[in-house]
Amino acid sequence: MNRAVAGPTPSPELGQLGMWIFLGTELLFFGGLLVAYLFGRVHWPQGFGAASRHTDVVLGTINTGVLLTSSAVVAFGLACTEHLAHRRWTGRLLWLTAALGMVFLAIKGIEYRKEWHEHLFPGPAFALADVGGAELFFWLYFVMTGLHALHLVIGISGVAALAWGAGRGRPWAAARHVEAMALYWHFVDVVWIFLYPLIYLVERHS
Repeated sequence: MNRAVAGPTPSPELGQLGMWIFLGTELLFFGGLLVAYLFGRVHWPQGFGAASRHTDVVLGTINTGVLLTSSAVVAFGLACTEHLAHRRWTGRLLWLTAALGMVFLAIKGIEYRKEWHEHLFPGPAFALADVGGAELFFWLYFVMTGLHALHLVIGISGVAALAWGAGRGRPWAAARHVEAMALYWHFVDVVWIFLYPLIYLVERHS
C-alpha cells in the first residue's frame, strides 16, 4: 500500500536564523556609520562637543526610557505565548509595544521640529557653521537617527500585525514569529542605546 510522503516541516529555528542573518547585515551597515562618527570625533573633538550640547538631552533621555520599556513589554508578550493561560495577553502587550514605538517617533518629531527652528539642519543657514566639525556631527546625527526611525517604523508595523493576528488566533502569529519580531525590536533598541551617548552625552559636562 502506498503511503503519502509528507513534505519537510519548516524548523522553528529557521525564522530566527534568517532574522540573525538579516540583523548581521544591519549591524555592518550601522557599524560603518559609527566608524564615520568616530573619525569625526577624533578629528574635530571640540566641534562635536559643541554640536552635541545643542541636542535636547531631556527628550533623548525620555526616548531612551520609552524604548527600554518597550523592550521589556515585548519580552513579556513573547513570554505569554509560551503559557496557554496567559496567551490572551500576547496581543495586548504587542499593541502596547507598538504604541510605545509611536510615542518614541512622536517625541523624535518634536525634537526634529525644535532643531529645524534652531537652524541645526546642515545647509546654508546652519547655525554652527563657524564651528569646525559641527555640521558633520549633525549630518551624521540626522542620518543615523533617521535610519533608526525608519527601522522602528518597520518594527511597529510588524509588531502591530502580529498583535492583530494574535488577538484573532491567526496561525501566522505563532510564537516563533513573535520571537523573530521581538529579536528585531531588541536590535533596534540596542542601536539606540549606542546612539544615545554618542549624540547627547559628548562633553555635556563642559
